[in-house]
Amino acid sequence: MSEIEIDKNAALIVIDVQEGFTDPYWGRRDNPAAEENIAALIREWRAERRPIVIVRHDSRTPGSPLLPGAPGNAVKDLVAVALGPEAPDLFLTKSVNSAFYGRPNLDEWLRGHGIGQIIIVGMQTNMCNETTARMAGNLGYQVLYPIDAMHTFDATGPDGEVVTAEDLTRATAASLHHGGFAQVIHTTDLLTTSPS
Repeated sequence: MSEIEIDKNAALIVIDVQEGFTDPYWGRRDNPAAEENIAALIREWRAERRPIVIVRHDSRTPGSPLLPGAPGNAVKDLVAVALGPEAPDLFLTKSVNSAFYGRPNLDEWLRGHGIGQIIIVGMQTNMCNETTARMAGNLGYQVLYPIDAMHTFDATGPDGEVVTAEDLTRATAASLHHGGFAQVIHTTDLLTTSPS
């Protein structure tokens, strides 16, 4: 792979890194290194003074660990620790898959700041992350998708067959790459130093 060019104002979009995703409600997950890689990218972006957007999912699904007011709705401590004392450049909430349907309006904020390149990390690989990447690609953004800075869960198909989280991740990577929605990369492609 050729060297990745990162815009000086490339925005890191951190999606749904919330306590509720540790709940057994979701089932078996993949990529135990996801949180470490997410934190490494937040620290890198903070050190380089690039913009960081934090997205929180406020679920409307009864029984979801991500319901507003539930302990699982909270953003994981690792985000605050990696950010340091300064607030993110933008904090938005959403109740659907795409961060572009959150509040405040992500597309308006990005365009208002002259940002054309975004990096998507967080949860889940094949859900909110993929939906946001597809929409970003359709809106004309250059999307970088570090596939190891996110995770997902096993899912049951309409025939009752369980598709593993690893297979879903591979399918997402192939679909985004093949469709030209995003450049699928790895965390180390974006770091000046290795994750600690």
